Amino acid sequence: MLRVGLTGGIGSGKSTVARTLGDLGAVVVDADAVAREVVEPGMPALQAIRERFGDAVFGSDGALDRPALGRVVFTEPAALKDLEGITHPAIWKRTAELMAGAPDDAILVHDMPLIVEKGMGADYHLVIVVGVTEEERLARLVRDRGMSAEDAQSRIDAQADDDARRAAADIWLDNNGTREHLDQRVRRIWAERLEPFNENLIHGIRARRPDALTLSEPNAEWPAQAERLIARLRKALGDTAVAIEHIGSTAVPGLLAKDVIDLQVGVRSLADADEPAFLEALSRKGFPRIGGVAHDNGKDGTEWPKRFHGSADPGRVAHVHVREVDGPGYRWALGFRDWLRADPEGRREYSELKQDLASRVLSTGDYAEAKEPWFDSVHDRVVGHEGHSPG
Repeated sequence: MLRVGLTGGIGSGKSTVARTLGDLGAVVVDADAVAREVVEPGMPALQAIRERFGDAVFGSDGALDRPALGRVVFTEPAALKDLEGITHPAIWKRTAELMAGAPDDAILVHDMPLIVEKGMGADYHLVIVVGVTEEERLARLVRDRGMSAEDAQSRIDAQADDDARRAAADIWLDNNGTREHLDQRVRRIWAERLEPFNENLIHGIRARRPDALTLSEPNAEWPAQAERLIARLRKALGDTAVAIEHIGSTAVPGLLAKDVIDLQVGVRSLADADEPAFLEALSRKGFPRIGGVAHDNGKDGTEWPKRFHGSADPGRVAHVHVREVDGPGYRWALGFRDWLRADPEGRREYSELKQDLASRVLSTGDYAEAKEPWFDSVHDRVVGHEGHSPG
């Protein structure tokens, strides 16, 4: 089951996106709907709200006056914290029930306003953020929901800013345009990313780039993409992973690279990486094992064993190299990355090598093999960099 977190600032239009995804076949769990459900008449949370906030946040019919409650909690941080302490346990209990009821092969979309604020991105395979400028959201809240400008601004100010949302977004869905444009974009994301990702996830298939070699200019988004993947790996593996690092060319600022995020998981023993629980945790998180025992070409004339996983996400190809933290392959990967980051001449040589090999129209497999002699030639420089001992 592919789990997608859908979020965006108030007034961004994420509910419109959720409806379209539901029409396409997603199982949508709407956090706002659940929040309303747990404070319906007769629910325990409703009485607790009355005891904390008094009759002023209730209507004459005894139902919760949500706008009145909002005016209190969105201007008083302590009041908001108290409200969350009352409602969140009930919300999460009901949310878990709804998610557990979804079919195993479903694409489950959690329409959740506070994914960024609560640091929940690693709970999902993907996070979609619906992005709209603050000025446009303010105008929509006043025009479409009848809020005062002051009330609308206070709600906007209580949420994360766009920088934080962009850092959390695997998919940034711009909704400053027309509803038709938004609908087209959502349908394209569904067909090109969500459905294929779910199929790969179900069948344990990794996403791959075309075999023909293509190098990309340095991308400022690579580090943030790596951090999101690292957070998901940490969530899956817990203490079994001693360390998780972004390695390879996309971890070196300014370096040409294949558009592939390489990550290294350090474990105490490769036996840990062969445990069924380890394999299941990574597979469920979208990182299936590829093959059995894998090896790196060692710089000491031997092969350095590792395990290899790939990302099932067709929109973000990633390789996960699992190595023992005390092993030479683990130390080499970190040492080589750090040397390239620190040595402009090394980066220049490596870039020229990459461009030369790319001009020969090699396959990605041939490209990897053709770089090995150069790796061997710079081994002493890597080892000597600030006392590193990568192998």
